[in-house]
Amino acid sequence: MTHPARAARLLWLAGAMLAAAPAAAQEPEFDANPEPQTAYRSKQAVMGRHFMAVTAHPLATEAAYRVLDRGGSAVDAAIAAQMMLGLVEPQSSGLGGGAFMLYYDAARGRVTVFDGRETAPAAATADRFMQDARPMPFADAVDSGKSVGVPGVLRALELAHERHGKLPWPSLFDDAIDRARRGFPVSPRLAALLRGNRRLAAQPAARAYFFHADGSPRREGEVLRNPELARTLAQVARGGGDAFYRGPLAQAMVQAVRSHPRPGDLSGADLAGYAARERDALCRPYRVYVACGAPPPSSGGLAVLQMLALLDHTPIGAAEPVSAAAVHYFSEAGRLAYADRDRYVADPAFVDVPVRALLDPAYLARRSALIAADRSMGKAAPGEPVPGALARRGVDDTPALPSTTHVSIVDADGNAVAMTSTIEQAFGSKLFVGGFLLNNELTDFALSPVDGRGVPVANRVEGGKRPRSTMAPTIVLRADASGPRLRLVVGSPGGSAIANYVAQTLVANLAWGLDIQSAIDLPHYGSRNRATELESGTSVEGLVPALRAMGHPVALQPFPSGLHGVEILSNGLLRAGADPRREGTALGR
Repeated sequence: MTHPARAARLLWLAGAMLAAAPAAAQEPEFDANPEPQTAYRSKQAVMGRHFMAVTAHPLATEAAYRVLDRGGSAVDAAIAAQMMLGLVEPQSSGLGGGAFMLYYDAARGRVTVFDGRETAPAAATADRFMQDARPMPFADAVDSGKSVGVPGVLRALELAHERHGKLPWPSLFDDAIDRARRGFPVSPRLAALLRGNRRLAAQPAARAYFFHADGSPRREGEVLRNPELARTLAQVARGGGDAFYRGPLAQAMVQAVRSHPRPGDLSGADLAGYAARERDALCRPYRVYVACGAPPPSSGGLAVLQMLALLDHTPIGAAEPVSAAAVHYFSEAGRLAYADRDRYVADPAFVDVPVRALLDPAYLARRSALIAADRSMGKAAPGEPVPGALARRGVDDTPALPSTTHVSIVDADGNAVAMTSTIEQAFGSKLFVGGFLLNNELTDFALSPVDGRGVPVANRVEGGKRPRSTMAPTIVLRADASGPRLRLVVGSPGGSAIANYVAQTLVANLAWGLDIQSAIDLPHYGSRNRATELESGTSVEGLVPALRAMGHPVALQPFPSGLHGVEILSNGLLRAGADPRREGTALGR
């Protein structure tokens, strides 16, 4: 529980950082290209005194490290890492996708957000994914020109660099350009995702790059070169975002989308008109800390903050991290947070999202009273943070699929970046242009513009709108007499499970006192307001009988998160952790 006087002080600090927000959804189980479940690879926490980078691939971590080592900022390092990730982890992110970046300014003690979420083309309408008065098959919606939104990651990085970059923009592309020309070894995860991937192989440009002439996929360890991406990166290094959003490359993207057998309506004007947004972070007290996340159109920050607040009304802090009590309380909080997410979150430029009401302490206290000590509530209903809100909002069933990436970086000046980026499903829309894949982010909108009651859903498709996301890059501060200090930088890929991954890691590190690597290593569990989900092949499987006795519907499944975090210890040292479920690494000095 948070002490009242301390809560008042933390609320004041959080209030200085609070932003406005939007509306939500729920998802069926579908993924034509599921993330491969790999054996855990034990990893050790990495220590540093001056700076730290944690990313999803060793080559990206090394690129970020080199930038930090020559005096670059956290934003500079994030740009270098993202350019490399787009090359070596193309299934997850790249120039054709979007991102949310949290930035902590050590000098000002302030967290801001750079919103590079994709937008729907101006011509998009609410019935975009309807077919014969029904939502089209999800697989058909994904692998089509209709699913491609206007990419946003590059404009977000460019805006962040204008604000907080130290090194010249062109220099941040050098490592990725060089590696694209020389080639990189195909990683086990990329090779696993290529095997049997008929949908990717069905796209000629993607097939030519990811498969051999005989149709066999690129193999683990095989050196893969991408001279086309090297040329694209060189153009962007010289010309900035305009080299991407205008001219021949923009025309090539439009042509690829419009010539698909299920064409989309992306236009040159959509690309030229895209703008990233700088927003206030969404912040709220948690114990002696203030946790900050991305506001809508991401639902992740709101869900994480709601879960932390709900759990603060339970005795989860006294529970063992792997116990029926911990799983019970954490899952019940998740049911409530995801129920609100699925009803209320969407793009705030189009929908009035009651963010302040959803984070109001009195509202969350009422919601927490629904959590019983010994019995699951089952499927939770959304709350009503403001009178009449329930009647005005429909629930959507949009999938949010688990192929994304995350970087956590702290520079020598104490500034930090938590950035989650994505092209949505593994390999996005499968459309390959300029050496990179285009996203399928528009399938994060509701496929049907109304729910089963005929009520319009907040997250329906509209021209220029940003689809709801669950990305939850998070920065945690500790308030002291001299002002806020950085305490934790963390985030994860994982589709709609991201909020659970991040919230669990925060509880483990901040409430249970586990170091960041041990917190990331914990078996995953939680609920997205469906079953109580337990990570298969881990020690939580032994809790199934106790949970079922409490009324939990239990599902065992893989949870290949990609958590990357940096914690700042009381002596100023940096300690970093990378998820053993994936290929990420940490490197610092």
